[in-house]
Amino acid sequence: MLYSTKEEIETPKGILNAYKKPPSRKEVWVMFDRIAHRYDLLNRLLSFGQDVVWRNKLAGHLKDNPDQKILDLATGTADVLLSLQKKGLLIKEGVGIDLSEKMLEIGRRKITERNLQHVLTLLPGNVSDIPFPKNSFDVVTIAFGIRNVDNTNKALRDIYRVLKIGGRLIILEFSLPENRFIRNCYLFYFRKILPKIGGIISGDSYAYHYLNETVETFPYGEQFGKLLVSNGFQNVKRQPLTFGVASVYRGDKIY
Repeated sequence: MLYSTKEEIETPKGILNAYKKPPSRKEVWVMFDRIAHRYDLLNRLLSFGQDVVWRNKLAGHLKDNPDQKILDLATGTADVLLSLQKKGLLIKEGVGIDLSEKMLEIGRRKITERNLQHVLTLLPGNVSDIPFPKNSFDVVTIAFGIRNVDNTNKALRDIYRVLKIGGRLIILEFSLPENRFIRNCYLFYFRKILPKIGGIISGDSYAYHYLNETVETFPYGEQFGKLLVSNGFQNVKRQPLTFGVASVYRGDKIY
């Protein structure tokens, strides 16, 4: 689906609003510090390995340009940057930022193990206050992080600022299936099963309740596509993944 004109914009709203008040995003990095030691394991386990497939789909939205400079926001343990590099894409330099130092520590170890320190760098940084000048990157990516920011519009405007003219934003984020039967099955798993497994393995039950609450109260699909347009992005498209459980969104900075 394509959203390309500002005339189409409406104020984005949550779809299900199963929770009257969205959970606070304030200092959410503290929570990620607590679960960092089990984060990668639980990503694979709770998504049944689909998180790897989804990141490969994200990579498919990069432009076929040589020597691209990429910024990965809310990079966590650097899985997005590593997956892009593994696919042999033409990356001149990759930089990841995150506020969770414990997640970054794990990501740096993974980069060192693969001897990629000359290409990939991880730094502390905030999605809503990106520590780089305007027109710095060819591509900005963010996987499962945009719903965790305090002010989505502010974050999108700052992403637009650091992108070069002709640059592209690619977002991978959870969404909800449109098919009612699939959505109901998914929500049962998301609300009842996933938090219990995540809590037992990570030792932090709150983190995996927070996950489903933020997904259910964050705009997705057409609503999120229009949000990208309202913040200056053009040629905005969405690719639903795994029956709509996740989605890849992309938008370009034309001028």
